[in-house]
Amino acid sequence: MVVSTPMAVDESKPKKKVRRGGVKHKSKTLPQKSVADDSEMTLEPLDAEVPETAPEQRWDNEDDGDDEIMIDNDAVAAPQDAPAFPPLSANAQRGPTKSEIRRIPIPPHRMTPLKKDWVNIFSPLAELCGLQVRMNTQRRAVEIRTSKHSKEVSALQKGADFVKAYALGFDVNDAIALLRMDDLYLDSFEIKDVKTLHGDHLARAIGRIAGQDGRTKFTIENASRTRVVLADTKIHILGSFQNIKIARDAIVSLILGSPPGKVYAGLRTVGSRLRQRAM
Repeated sequence: MVVSTPMAVDESKPKKKVRRGGVKHKSKTLPQKSVADDSEMTLEPLDAEVPETAPEQRWDNEDDGDDEIMIDNDAVAAPQDAPAFPPLSANAQRGPTKSEIRRIPIPPHRMTPLKKDWVNIFSPLAELCGLQVRMNTQRRAVEIRTSKHSKEVSALQKGADFVKAYALGFDVNDAIALLRMDDLYLDSFEIKDVKTLHGDHLARAIGRIAGQDGRTKFTIENASRTRVVLADTKIHILGSFQNIKIARDAIVSLILGSPPGKVYAGLRTVGSRLRQRAM
């Protein structure tokens, strides 16, 4: 007769807790290598063995490298002498080697006076500056070009200023001064640059500048030693830098509404100072 006895349950082991609503994943463990496996691994010998330096020797070598980086003898450049250039020849100083050209446009209302005074215009350009000049009637422009007979480097600029002054309305005899003197300039501005005027106010401002029969304009020209051209609302002044400033200040005062008598008094004072400086 065989009697089966129930197996005893070991109550000392804690029961595993199972989360509700989820499945518990088992953790994977890596297999541990035994000592025998380590003994089976062999290292291949290197081609060249690197000698291990002593710690004191290694620190000495590093210090030497730092000293070389901190002190760089090549960074201090030796002082160089100034470059020596050969002196220019007389032909190089006289004028440009390559010919240059300028084209000065002429307004339509100045084409007829230009044709009448053409002889008086191209003669000083060819004789004084040694330039080549021609009139281009299709483009309504005057073209000037340097040549081997050009005497100065600034001859082309002086010729362009001379033609431009004639195109603005100056007389030929007044514009020739730009070719003979070096300290003459052209200054142009409009009445609206000083004050915005319209209608009768603009007409009265132009009348104050011109004066009766042009007397005010002539007085400003004689007192400041300049030449003034009043072309509608544009004003052009020809003269030296200081004289242009005197004439411009007088014209600005007339535009702003100053009476001519007050402007005359200021011009007399300025004229007397200029004469004292000239003496």
